[in-house]
Amino acid sequence: MQDDTTSPPQPQALTTPVQLTVNGMSYRLDLDPRASVLDTLRDRLGVMSVKKGCDHGQCGACTVLADGKRVLSCLCLAASYDGADLVTAEGLGSVQKLHPMQQAFLDHDGFQCGYCTPGQICSAVGMLDELAQGMPSHVTPDVRAAAQLSDAEIRERMSGNLCRCGAYVNIVSAIKEVGEAMQAQATPPAPAGAEVRG
Repeated sequence: MQDDTTSPPQPQALTTPVQLTVNGMSYRLDLDPRASVLDTLRDRLGVMSVKKGCDHGQCGACTVLADGKRVLSCLCLAASYDGADLVTAEGLGSVQKLHPMQQAFLDHDGFQCGYCTPGQICSAVGMLDELAQGMPSHVTPDVRAAAQLSDAEIRERMSGNLCRCGAYVNIVSAIKEVGEAMQAQATPPAPAGAEVRG
């Protein structure tokens, strides 16, 4: 008779090394390869502005900027973002010097309960960058021309970010203010003595 007192070897947890820069801080983590960027930010790094709303990519509360592009962090595997530079609402500005979008949300009452606000702000920053790069949206009348900063364009580009409180009108106003300021800074001044037509 054979002695069966030895137990089978226990499987070791599978992890993968991931290097992330989050809001300017560099982290080297050993992560479960199934870990999302959202869970990594919240559970491993304590970044609480990133919200878990639906966990299915349908609400936008988890939106962050990854290498300058807005992404739904609940749908992104952290291992796929090895080496990425992630920016959350905390990383956009500071209490002493808010990012212009953060300030505009305050000035325009672009929030009520605040749950969706960090994702809304990150999405708005990414959206204005897309617009500045000339990326068309579904409502852009002529995809060959530069998209204009219209209310319809803002609403379409922000349609992936839900607000249960219904602060949409004020959110659009906040984004429009920042977008117009960005466009004004990007427009070179007319030469001295030149006639300006508008």
